[in-house]
Amino acid sequence: MANKSVTTYEKPVPHIGLPDWYARQWELQQGADTRSAEAFELRNSGRIVQSETMVKTMWDTYMNDVRLADRITELSRWRELLQNLLRKLVSEIQLLRDEKTDADKELETLNNPLQITAECISMRDCRRGTELTYDEADTELKKELCILENVKQSLTDRIQAAWEKLNRLETVKFKVELDIEDKDETIKIDKDNLNLDRTCANISYKPNALRIPKDAISYEAWLEHCQNSKSLADNELSDIYSFRESMNVMRERARNDIKAQQDVTDFSLRKRIYQTQKARNELQWQKLKIQKEMEIMQKEIVRLEDALLHKTDAIKCAETRLENRTYRPGFELCRDEADLGLKDEVLQLQHTEKDLKKVIENSKEAYNNLESLLLQIERNLDDKQHSLATDVMCLDMRATLKIGDRTRLPNETDRNIVLTRMEKEIPIES
Repeated sequence: MANKSVTTYEKPVPHIGLPDWYARQWELQQGADTRSAEAFELRNSGRIVQSETMVKTMWDTYMNDVRLADRITELSRWRELLQNLLRKLVSEIQLLRDEKTDADKELETLNNPLQITAECISMRDCRRGTELTYDEADTELKKELCILENVKQSLTDRIQAAWEKLNRLETVKFKVELDIEDKDETIKIDKDNLNLDRTCANISYKPNALRIPKDAISYEAWLEHCQNSKSLADNELSDIYSFRESMNVMRERARNDIKAQQDVTDFSLRKRIYQTQKARNELQWQKLKIQKEMEIMQKEIVRLEDALLHKTDAIKCAETRLENRTYRPGFELCRDEADLGLKDEVLQLQHTEKDLKKVIENSKEAYNNLESLLLQIERNLDDKQHSLATDVMCLDMRATLKIGDRTRLPNETDRNIVLTRMEKEIPIES
């Protein structure tokens, strides 16, 4: 054993040989190459995924922006369509409300003709005696009252229908306004969403962003709702023009019917006044004739009574002569020619007295009959005068119903008198 001048130390672990060192070196080199290749693949695949996801994200964002823009356009079109319908609804509601107001005013104006017609019927029902007749004027007044009642009922029904139509239009208007407000809010939300991007400050994670709201409906249901709203408005607007026109036509027709019937009634009243005036004038003429006849009859009765008085005195004289001759004495009491003549005179005078009394009785009876007839004529004249005053009052009362160009003549009775040339037949009132 050789001597050692330096002391060396070695780790108490196994040492490897050079081949193992080379093997390990090669193994590390191979591992590094493998990890580098794997890292390269990962980097490459990451860049590919990054690029693909970026492109997909950009395209998804673009497509959703397009969808949002299309949705905004669709909502704007529906909103514009509904706004047009809303403007039509508002306009038609105002027009229908004006038409209903006109109908209400027309209904109120019927109260005056109804009251006047009823008063005329009641007033003419106060006629007396034989003047209380079912004449043409009475028939036309009742017909006018019936027409007015029918027009009033028709107007009431039309006003009720207009009120119901207004309620339906108001309901549709409310629904359309609500739908427009919802669409305005939706357009605002979608425009805000369209303006959002990844660089905005007001973006954040949201809890359960993929949830479906419980009140959410499908696109088909939404489209059906929009079409239903449009159809509902179109249906209510489809017949509104004809409805308003029918109300206007009904009012005009009713007004014309009332005017025509009023003219017919006024004509029948003027005709009845003419007939009453003619009958009154005839009765006044008959009254004058009867009064004249009664004066003549009264004078004749006085003459007959004077003649009867004269015959009474003659009878007294003849009977006194006969009585005085009964006191002749003895054979002088004979039935001579004087006695026979006096007796014949008494008989003739008694017969004449009887005839005169009968004539006087008949004359007085005729006078009483004339007097009764005169009283009857005077009562009839009074009734006719009352009836005439009643009809003239009715005609004057109905003059307030004439409006516009129908008020050209202030007195229809005078006009009727002029047209029928009755000036000479109507006596001048003192």
